[in-house]
Amino acid sequence: MKKDSVNNDNLVIGRNAVIELLKSGREVENVLIAKGEHEGSIKRIISMCRENKIVIKDVDRKKLDFMCSGANHQGVAANVPAHSYSTVDEILEYAEEKGEPPFIIICDEIEDSHNLGAIIRTAEACGAHGIIIPKRRSVGLNFTVAKISCGAVEYMRVARVGNIAQTIDALKKQNVWVYAADMDGEPWCRTDFTDGTALVIGNEGKGVGRLVKEKCDATVSLPMMGQVNSLNASVAAGILMYEVRKQRLGL
Repeated sequence: MKKDSVNNDNLVIGRNAVIELLKSGREVENVLIAKGEHEGSIKRIISMCRENKIVIKDVDRKKLDFMCSGANHQGVAANVPAHSYSTVDEILEYAEEKGEPPFIIICDEIEDSHNLGAIIRTAEACGAHGIIIPKRRSVGLNFTVAKISCGAVEYMRVARVGNIAQTIDALKKQNVWVYAADMDGEPWCRTDFTDGTALVIGNEGKGVGRLVKEKCDATVSLPMMGQVNSLNASVAAGILMYEVRKQRLGL
């Protein structure tokens, strides 16, 4: 494999191939269109994406060349997920089937595949019922995420929603308490997580978004004793998830 080549198992490349993909009804993460390509069958692809509410991303042609490992992409490629998505209702139903208060992780614009994969792996290990991610400005269930999760993506329900803030409102109506992980909150170990719980883990750089944070019931934080003032998103998520599990085991 060339040094600058990439694994493109999650890409469908070329105009006809993308059209057939969109016609098939298969799940699509997003469609990548080279900047300036809006003529011919590209117009049909854009129309199909809008009709099916699929995210369209304009990308630099050189970047698309790199992503497609030099293949003839004709100005368009589509990302397909490595695993099918669930719904928020299916996550809640799963918790009910197990006779447990919901335990959910909400990823607010996590952009790094390694972070999401690690979060999925830890969530599955500590008994979370599901993970919620946004459709935009977030990594999806690509093949890197699947690999980093070490197979956990096959067992963890992941829902992708259009609006995280609205989803939080809906969860509250289902008696789920929503906690943002941020620096200015109450110490994580003083919070009662034994009822329905959703932990919000923020973007690697910006943290939890302002609107999302305002929707949360409370903010929880981890003590920072060193010179660095933040933890990796997946590390922070792991500590908080195991605190939830600890409390529910009565330890």
